[in-house]
Order: sequence, then structure tokens, then C-alpha cells
Amino acid sequence: MILSFINQKGGVGKTTLAINVAAALATRGKVLLIDADEQGSATAWASLREQTPFQVVSMVRANMARDAIQMAANFTHTVIDGPPRARDLARAVIIAADVVAIPIEPSGLSTWAAGETINQVREAQAVKDSLKCGFVVSRKIGKTVIGRDIRDMASAEGFPILSAEIQQRVPFAESLTLGQTIFEYAPASAAAMEIEALTGEIVNWHEQKELRSSAKARRSVG
Repeated sequence: MILSFINQKGGVGKTTLAINVAAALATRGKVLLIDADEQGSATAWASLREQTPFQVVSMVRANMARDAIQMAANFTHTVIDGPPRARDLARAVIIAADVVAIPIEPSGLSTWAAGETINQVREAQAVKDSLKCGFVVSRKIGKTVIGRDIRDMASAEGFPILSAEIQQRVPFAESLTLGQTIFEYAPASAAAMEIEALTGEIVNWHEQKELRSSAKARRSVG
């Protein structure tokens, strides 16, 4: 699976999700994390460590899709930390993916900013109909009304919203600052459980898609 986290708005938790979901996937196989964000936050995080639980490479160029797909062939799963505001690079990140996850925080701003990403996904689906896309509620603040309303705002876009939600928690920021994953910093925390739930949901979603694609191919051959 190649999984891309992307939203045209910055500050929605893309890098936090990319690093920690990659860590969760690393317990299931060999994982590559591609840093496609010009800010290089994932690369900077990796530089704080002697070793990482997954391989991290920087690939910040508009024609990165082909190279990313070729590299991903050597790994069980690949996670791409996409850029904000870089239209051509964002398009490449989407094209390279099997699954696109759009993080949205409890703010209309992130939902509105996701509109351009949604348009790019739909353009990519026109030539790659197997591409799946869904929203991930990120940086949610407890049980606030705006946290609940974000699902209604996002559902109007026509893509599914994953059940697992990531709340805004201090351990996420602290762990990244120390060059750790949430599973190293606070393995028994609610934050770690949220990431594990999100990862499991994404993997199951992808596997179900693969099973449906295989069944369709068998029917076509028959």
C-alpha cells in the first residue's frame, strides 16, 4: 500500500500522522516514509535519531510519482507526507498513492482548503479508478460542538470519513520534538491507541479494496 497524507492547508497534522502511522505499519512489515514536503519536517525528525523504525527519504519534486512507486515496490507499505500549497507536487503525491488520506481539523478553514486536494484526487481517479480517498479528523479538541460538526461539513464533499479520530494531544508534539514516535514516547497513551486504530482502519480499507479488485478481475476473465 502507498498511503499519502495531504491537504493544501498546513498545520493539520500531516507529518504527525505520517510518522506515527508509518511506525504502526512498521510492526506489520518493511516501511518507507517519503518526505515530499518542502518544509522537511519528517526528514528533520529522522535526523534527531541514530536509527528509525522505518526508512525515511526526501523526495521534493513535481515528477516524484514514478520514482516513489518504484521505491515502494521494495517495501510492504509506503507513507508519503505531502506538501501544502505546492499544486504540482501535491498532484504527484496523489498520483503515486493507492490511498489518499486528507487530514481535516475542527475548523472550516481546513475543510475549505481540502477542496483543491479533492479536485486533484478526482482528476487522478479519472485515470486511476482504483485510487481511494477519505478524510481523517485530526487535532480534534475533545467533545466540542465544532469537533462533531466537522463530520457534517466534510461529508458534503462525497468522500468517506474514517471512524478513527486523532485528538489534539500534548504527547504528539513532545514525541516529535524528541525524535520519537508516539509508541516510543507514550506506548500506553490514548494518543498511541488513536494512531493504532487509524492505521488498522486504513489497512482494512485498503485490503477490502484489493479483494474487490481481484474479484472483479476474476469475473472479467471468466
